[in-house]
Amino acid sequence: MLAVLFATVAFSIDAMLPALSEIAAELSPEDTNRAQLVLMSFMAGMGVGTALAGPISDAIGRKRAIMLGSSLYILAAAGAIFADNLTLLLALRFFQGMGASGPRIAGTALTRDLYAGREMARITSFVMMIFIMIPAVAPALGELIIETSGTWRSVFAAFIVFGLIGATWVALRQPETLPPERRVPLSRKRLMQSAKEILGNRQVMLCTLILTLGFGQMFALLSSSEQLFGQTYSRADSFTRWFAVMALLSGIGTIANARYVMKFGMRRIARAAYAMQVVSASLALLLVSSGALHGDAAFYGFFAWAVSVFFMAGVTFGNLNALALQNMPHLAGMTASIVAALSSLGAVLIATPVGLAYDGTPTPMIIAALVCSSLAWLLMARLRD
Repeated sequence: MLAVLFATVAFSIDAMLPALSEIAAELSPEDTNRAQLVLMSFMAGMGVGTALAGPISDAIGRKRAIMLGSSLYILAAAGAIFADNLTLLLALRFFQGMGASGPRIAGTALTRDLYAGREMARITSFVMMIFIMIPAVAPALGELIIETSGTWRSVFAAFIVFGLIGATWVALRQPETLPPERRVPLSRKRLMQSAKEILGNRQVMLCTLILTLGFGQMFALLSSSEQLFGQTYSRADSFTRWFAVMALLSGIGTIANARYVMKFGMRRIARAAYAMQVVSASLALLLVSSGALHGDAAFYGFFAWAVSVFFMAGVTFGNLNALALQNMPHLAGMTASIVAALSSLGAVLIATPVGLAYDGTPTPMIIAALVCSSLAWLLMARLRD
């Protein structure tokens, strides 16, 4: 159930990838790169929504917060079906992102209600093992929906169905994990006090900054993935299949993390993953800039690097969230909100210019990954388990 709730975000992004070229042709033919904003507007909405979802879940309970967010998500998806211009579509995607933040943040707080520390990281890794299947099949499913219906608008109908599945599952099967006596009223004074405590916590802020760097490089690659596979490497017809293989291979990271996090700890594993990405991005940049690889070899080199970016995400994100929340059980919802809001908005600020800088090569994405992972590796040394 948690995997479905968390996967709302991934499905809402990845299923749109095959539709970007059609959206660009219909709604933004004068500047096809602007179609990437369909992804970024969703992430921006998530950034704003996550600032609200946590305090709301602390005040009214996890279950109600999930239902409220799911309702907004479904309504925005329904409106997007009828959007006749890119501006309206971006606005509705923004609200869809706000709605998706409810299940994501309240689900994280629900997990913290039941687990803590390395055990939470282990549970999150098991959830991610199932969650990783969504990015693996979402682009192919989006492509199938578009081909069957003849329009990209049908993808939003699939979002409605997916949202209804998650909301119904929660409504029928999930007991409330935050009893009334532990809830925090939505008052300005209490919110200010809570925010001050969270923002003043060094561990939480370090985790947030590192997550921002991790999300930023991943979404920079994700936003240009259709152009890279289709235009740069001439694999538009097989894009969804390659994306599925990439997602499944990167899922090895979540399996490894679930197996070894109890032994080695969250910080050591995450720092090693960022070190791995520094090496991987450096090698990829050297190969691309030197022109050492050509044809199929160039594609396979890029593909191997792209897998390493998503592998890094699978190893680090669950651990960093657990590290951020482990000492904040009394404010789990709001802490999850602040961490997700700041990291999502920060990631958009990183990914948007990198994605728009697409020049027919993966160079901008590789440079972003190298810089972000290097900074993340240095900051990881300041964290404690």
